[in-house]
This record gives sequence, C-alpha cells and structure tokens, in this order.
Amino acid sequence: MTEVTRENGTSKGRYVIRQNGEEAEMTYSITSPTLVIADHTAVPDSFRGTGAGLAMLTRFVADARAEGFKIMPLCPFVNATRKKHPEWADVFSV
Repeated sequence: MTEVTRENGTSKGRYVIRQNGEEAEMTYSITSPTLVIADHTAVPDSFRGTGAGLAMLTRFVADARAEGFKIMPLCPFVNATRKKHPEWADVFSV
C-alpha cells in the first residue's frame, strides 16, 4: 500500500492514496479548530481489499489525536469502521 497523503485547505481537505494512476480519497470539512466532519470515502475497484480505506481513516484518527480535534463521522464508511474500533472513541463526536 502506498503512503497516505493529507491535503488540507482552510475549510476542506482530504486524505489520498495514489497508486497506478488512480487515487482513493477520504474527504472532510473543517467546521472549527476542534471539529472536522468526515464527508465521503471513495475507493476505486482496483484498490478494493487492499485496506486503503482503513489506512486513510487510521491516519485521520492519528491526526485528530495529534492536533486535538474530534471527527464527526458523516461518511457511512467512517461511521461503520469507527464502531469496529472502540479504541478510537476518544476522537469521534457522535
């Protein structure tokens, strides 16, 4: 699996994995310095089964802890995955 890159703007951003000319992404909206909304996850068919979605979310969780913000899991993938990882409860706003 290729490295997860973070592209952060003033109000929106995304986590990206690029591989073989394609990219998987997890987008987010910044509502305040302490709350970020996980909007959407898109993983191309060629990435399926590689753990790309989990890799991006793991990075998102690590960044939330390091930077002190909470994640609101609006994205169905993020919401479903966070329920499987109770150790991440400290970074989710639900």
